[in-house]
Amino acid sequence: MLFKKSLILVIGLALIVCGCGRRAGTSLTVAGSTAFQPFAEKLAEQFMAKRPAVNITVQGGGSALGIQAARSGAAQIGMADLVELPPEAKELLGVTVARDGIAIIVNPANTLTNLGLEQIRGIFQGTIKNWQEVGGADHPVRVISREAGSGTRSSFETIIGGITLANAALIQDSNGTIRETVANDRDAVGYLSHGLLNAKVKALRANGVECTEKEIVTGRYKLVRPVFLLVQPPPAGAVKDFIDYILSGEGQETIRQNGLLPAQ
Repeated sequence: MLFKKSLILVIGLALIVCGCGRRAGTSLTVAGSTAFQPFAEKLAEQFMAKRPAVNITVQGGGSALGIQAARSGAAQIGMADLVELPPEAKELLGVTVARDGIAIIVNPANTLTNLGLEQIRGIFQGTIKNWQEVGGADHPVRVISREAGSGTRSSFETIIGGITLANAALIQDSNGTIRETVANDRDAVGYLSHGLLNAKVKALRANGVECTEKEIVTGRYKLVRPVFLLVQPPPAGAVKDFIDYILSGEGQETIRQNGLLPAQ
């Protein structure tokens, strides 16, 4: 199930919270979304430069882990990039800090430039098995997907709708490993945060619309989800200060400059 407890990871986070090897002062643990993790790390670095008495550790593990860690107290802040927060998160305060497009990516050697939503659904559920069926070369389609518990996967499947992931799909545990797998496989297709696109992969248009900041802002690109920070209410002390910093002009500009969209 999407939000099955990841016990080993939560225990590991609890050890961090207990203070193993931390420096003196206030320590915060932020855990969850691997898509938002590099952005949270950058924001934490900037915040700690201004507040050297605060030590922030950022962990990945996926949105399901972020929700569980925030609920259990293993992390003071959970990260989740989901179209909608699940019932498990109802006891938490969710603060939207960014928006993120989900790009459909292929290897640059793939000649395709566009897929319709029905074609995307067919590819990922395994009913379209050859690129030739959607106007590409006569090569088998190799589907690369995130694991259950990933906010990127949950949001992707929610937006596209009706997807039962192909049994042959290769499962990866982060946006970065999806990107590298597709970059090294001519016939692969995957999805990732548009903020993590680079020249190693090619983002396809979805229904003729590019996955760009402009098209996301206008609402024409439909594969978009919010990024939430989740805390036990009410946030106070360094937790509130860090969230306030992320929502400040400087924090939101850092998010924009690094490839995501501000919360508003």
